[in-house]
Amino acid sequence: MKDNVFKSIIRNASWLLSSNIVGALFGLLALTCAGHGMSNAAFGTLVVVQAYAKVVSDVAKFQTWQMVVRFGAPALAKGDLQRFCNVTNFSFGLDLMSGGIATVAGMLLLPWLGHAMGLAASDTWLALGFCTLIPFMTSATSTGILRAIDRFDLIALQQMVKPALQAAGSVVAWYFELGFAGFLITWYLTGLVGNLLLWGGAIYELRRQDIKGALRPRLFSAARSIETSWNFVWTTNLAHSVYSLRNAGSNVIVGVVLGPAAAGLFKIATSFFSAAGMPSELLEKSFYPEIMRLDPSSKRPWTLAIRSGALSFGLGLIMILLVELFGKSLILLVFGERYVEAFELLQIMLWAVVISMAAFPLESLLYMAHRQRDALIAEGLGAICYIVLLVLCMQNFGVVGAAWAFFAGQCINALFFLIPVVRAYRHRHSLVHE
Repeated sequence: MKDNVFKSIIRNASWLLSSNIVGALFGLLALTCAGHGMSNAAFGTLVVVQAYAKVVSDVAKFQTWQMVVRFGAPALAKGDLQRFCNVTNFSFGLDLMSGGIATVAGMLLLPWLGHAMGLAASDTWLALGFCTLIPFMTSATSTGILRAIDRFDLIALQQMVKPALQAAGSVVAWYFELGFAGFLITWYLTGLVGNLLLWGGAIYELRRQDIKGALRPRLFSAARSIETSWNFVWTTNLAHSVYSLRNAGSNVIVGVVLGPAAAGLFKIATSFFSAAGMPSELLEKSFYPEIMRLDPSSKRPWTLAIRSGALSFGLGLIMILLVELFGKSLILLVFGERYVEAFELLQIMLWAVVISMAAFPLESLLYMAHRQRDALIAEGLGAICYIVLLVLCMQNFGVVGAAWAFFAGQCINALFFLIPVVRAYRHRHSLVHE
């Protein structure tokens, strides 16, 4: 049974890895066209606008996919379709509410923050239009349904189609010299289509399995039937909001402190970092649903976490070697001499890859052990340390300082998660399996 669970994690991660490799190549093509099709400042502005929309959506976004997996997957395993529908109805209601609030807030704040981010008046209107994508970015119930039903292949398909469309649109924008407006509109449309594909997959799968009434948005009536639901969604929302401020928010902070051109360099470096750490992200997406089905008081999920972390650590070492060998040549080939400084930033960040990859099971273990508040505290402390370091290092060392702060922040964050995980393991016999 234990090996079957580990094989299931590897199988689902393989689905996602295959699609993400293809998606990463298309995403790199889109980024390349944007880098060549605009000036450094315009490219940085595009990055900042996209990062702004992501930060706003992530701050408002309830992690409803975690809600569906945490409470819905066990209900499906027991054949309790009514409870599963209560979970998805509650999650869908949260998506609609948070999406509407985030859109209004994002559009109201943008004119005020636009000057600080280096946005020209003409670009601000385009950025306001881009903010209408926020409701689709906040919704995550569709992803949770597909994960709970174990249809990672449909998620993988969406992760290939979306960047492929973005790459095609970016090639058109570059070839016809459509500039900042052309690229922003292209990225908007592909983001919209990508999210609609996920919803289409979820609706198809619900109909195929004859699960009726799963997408009727309800909040309070559905929440009453799910124990600790509000506590869970608020805690995961806050934790992910902090995570977003630490990651996607970094591009905005770099743009505000050092300007759009520096934000463009930082974006390229962090994109390569994310690509190197992709295996752990994919393992986490398949790891989380599996351990939620296991008894936290036994050793099985903890042993599974060690095996998964060790596998991810080994993959991290391989990714570091590949980036060291080919990273600079790839940046020169793809982006040109103007952006070669991004490789210097990447070299500083690179060793944080193995730390973050080995530590990927820690957050999931805390949610399994009902320690979501500990996860929030760890995320919050890590983010505070990182943002303080980021600002201080940039003020003293420029964009290179941002890279050093990024490296230190990843290490500190892993440490803050490890401490409560060790504590939870020592008291695992008191944990209850729902």
